[in-house]
Amino acid sequence: MEKLQAAIEKARAQRQSTTPVQRTTVSRKSLPEASESLWSDLPPIEITPQLVKKSRLVSYGGGMDAGPYDMLRTRILQQANDNGWKRVALVSPHSACGKSTTAANLVFSFSRQSDLRTMILDLDLRRQGLAKILGQRVKHTMGDVLRGQIPFANHGCRYGDNVALGMNSSPVEHASEILQSHLAREVLDQIEADYSPDIMLFDMPPLMGADDNFGFLKNVDCALLVAEAERTTTDQVDIAERQLAELTNVMGIVLNKSHYTDGAYGYGYGYGYS
Repeated sequence: MEKLQAAIEKARAQRQSTTPVQRTTVSRKSLPEASESLWSDLPPIEITPQLVKKSRLVSYGGGMDAGPYDMLRTRILQQANDNGWKRVALVSPHSACGKSTTAANLVFSFSRQSDLRTMILDLDLRRQGLAKILGQRVKHTMGDVLRGQIPFANHGCRYGDNVALGMNSSPVEHASEILQSHLAREVLDQIEADYSPDIMLFDMPPLMGADDNFGFLKNVDCALLVAEAERTTTDQVDIAERQLAELTNVMGIVLNKSHYTDGAYGYGYGYGYS
């Protein structure tokens, strides 16, 4: 744990020397009427109590159990506002770090931030990820959207009034080529222009699994690295942080599946955040 904390401190020091990319944050109150209509037209999803337990959606009901995710949401918003960032990639060094479960729980934390509109897109195109965790059946994939085959308006859905979701019905072939394409960038720019979200989160593939991230991360403002306690090594954190720093700003490192807490929440499942 000490070595991993040292890696987190190193990441913090490097971030402080990084010049941020300035973006404009759109206030929900100033959304044009067209954007309001597009949000309301997205079909809502429902979450069953059985799924909450099965998928470890501890942020669903709010309260003490949601504390770590609500804290992470607030830290993300603070960093985004301070630096003018809007697009945040969630990345892990390797698979099974809990990155998509983190993204799923952030759906509920951000939904409670009712004065903001949040968009969470699953761009880990090689698996079903977010749709499986949230128990949703969708007809298409974000690969179809990024290839311009399906408009986001015909694919996206929403949780509550203020969180829009883009998920995958199945694994997508040629994921790397899709993510690195100029068309994908244009489609994302158009989605942002149409829906005017306050913040966009992208659930990305693991860094060490494929080259998907390396061509895509130029399209985001920053990345949040999700590491797994007791499994992700210090070297893996260090390599992943250096790779991310070459591609975008590093917002922070989340220590997931940690059984050590400082007593703030009173249970053995917490997060460390730099």
